Amino acid sequence: MKICFLGGGNMASALIGGMLAKGFAASDIAVVERDETSRARLTERVGVQTHAALDAAALDCDVLVLAVKPQQMREAIAPAAGKLTHQVVVSIAAGLRLGDLARWLGNYSRLVRCMPNTPALIGAGVTGLFADPSVSAEARDIIERILASVGQTVWIDSEAQMDAVTALSGSGPAYVFHFIEAMEAAGVSMGFDTDTARKLAIGTVLGAAQLAAGSDESPAVLRERVTSKGGTTAAALAVMAEGDLIGLVGRAIDAAAARGKALGDELGAD
Repeated sequence: MKICFLGGGNMASALIGGMLAKGFAASDIAVVERDETSRARLTERVGVQTHAALDAAALDCDVLVLAVKPQQMREAIAPAAGKLTHQVVVSIAAGLRLGDLARWLGNYSRLVRCMPNTPALIGAGVTGLFADPSVSAEARDIIERILASVGQTVWIDSEAQMDAVTALSGSGPAYVFHFIEAMEAAGVSMGFDTDTARKLAIGTVLGAAQLAAGSDESPAVLRERVTSKGGTTAAALAVMAEGDLIGLVGRAIDAAAARGKALGDELGAD
C-alpha cells in the first residue's frame, strides 16, 4: 500500500512519524513538497520518498493525504483533477467539504474528510472521520490505521457534524491551553514564580485528564467526588457557576463551529 502526502508540514510529519512507529514502511510513503530544503530534510529525517510536484509519479499511490492549508487546497490539487482512478483521497483541511473537493478533482468521490488535532504531534491526538459512501470498508480500515497511528479515532455519521468536530476537538487544545494560562496567571498573582505556577497548572490538568480517561465514571461524578460541601473546591466552582462557565464554553464552541461552516462556504464558492 502506497501513501502520498500532499504537503510536508507539521501534521503530515506527525502522521508519518506515527505511521513509521506503527510499522509502516518508509519506502511506501511519499511526500509532495515544493520546497527543496524541506524535501531534503524529510528524506534525511524519516527516509521517505519526495516529489516536487503532484505529478504522475506522486499519484502512483493508493492513498493521497491532502495536508495543505484550506486556502491553498484548490490550487494545490488542480494537477490531480481528472487523473485519479482508484486512490482514496483523505483531507485533513478544516472546513472544506467533500462535495467541493470532489468537484475540484473532476467529480471524484472516493474521499474521506478528517480532523486531527495538535496532540497528534506527540501521538496523543483524537481524529474525527467521515467517509463518502463510495469508500469501501476495507479502505476505511486503512485510513483508520493511518490516523490511529497518532491517537484515537472516531467515525462521524454525518458530514454536517464535522464542523462540530473541528470546534470541539480540532480547536479544543487551544481552549485547554487558555485554561492553563488562566491557572498560571492566578498562581503568579498569588505569589508563585511563573515556572512554579506553570508546573502546578499543567500537572493538574494533565493528571485530571488522565484520571478522567482511565475512569468508567463521568467527569461530573469525578468533579463531585473532589467537591466537599463548604470546602475550597466548592467555593471556586461557585464562582465559575456565577460566570456561567458551561454556557460560556458552549457558546465558544458554537462560534467555532459556525466559523467552520462559514469557512466551508467561502472556500467552496465558485
